[in-house]
Amino acid sequence: MEKINVQEKLSLFNEYWSPRIIGVVNESYVKLAKFKGDFIWHTHENEDEMFYVLKGVLTIKFREKDVLLHEGECIVIPRGIEHMPAAEKEVQVMLIEAKTTLNTGNVINERTVESLEKI
Repeated sequence: MEKINVQEKLSLFNEYWSPRIIGVVNESYVKLAKFKGDFIWHTHENEDEMFYVLKGVLTIKFREKDVLLHEGECIVIPRGIEHMPAAEKEVQVMLIEAKTTLNTGNVINERTVESLEKI
């Protein structure tokens, strides 16, 4: 067991919308990611996911409303709920998701990350 310096791990990459694994808790990955701009509308049919904002402001758009998350705030999105993350400026987030979770959910396109890197 080794401690993890989250800021150090975040300094190892600059790509947006490309999560990196920093650990495993049971059958879930703990991931770090940087977001900027709008992602895509998508749904995770079989997995819940949690977004925790480390730095910046993240908007999670739902069809009926937007939820604004500031540093130190998080949201758990239940499976089957369509959503779209968005960030006007760079935001750093920690994600907790089942190992089976595909970043683009039910949509496969150029933003889909099928093989996650561990840092």
